[in-house]
Amino acid sequence: MDKYDCLKLENQLCFPLYACSKEIVRRYKPFLDELDLTYTQYIAMMVMWEKKKTNVKELGECLYLDSGTLTPMLKKLEQKGYLTRRRSTEDERNLMVEITEDGEKLREQAVTIPERMGQCVNLSPEDAGELYRLLYQILGNIEA
Repeated sequence: MDKYDCLKLENQLCFPLYACSKEIVRRYKPFLDELDLTYTQYIAMMVMWEKKKTNVKELGECLYLDSGTLTPMLKKLEQKGYLTRRRSTEDERNLMVEITEDGEKLREQAVTIPERMGQCVNLSPEDAGELYRLLYQILGNIEA
């Protein structure tokens, strides 16, 4: 084995993860264009549909995004009327994000996207479950 084998692209776990991520986001684009959302806005809305109200810090933790990425994206979603951002009355340092009625209505339009994407990815439920488990295991290991 050559000492430089570790530098071959084919020997990198990070590369297929990167390439798959990029390609999956590209496949989301036509579906999200119908809703006038970027992929990052879409995943933020997924959290908001579930939580209804949260603070920016918690939202960033859920999405693995920093405030430099979150702030402009949340401003855009607020301009579109899907959420509001307000300082917490209990603690001024806390910026709260809350879904609006229009944001809730958007959920109805988005409900078919996961199934449509599943057809693009074309994995068995077992393989999808295993991949999901492994990816979250990696995320957990990196955080630890």
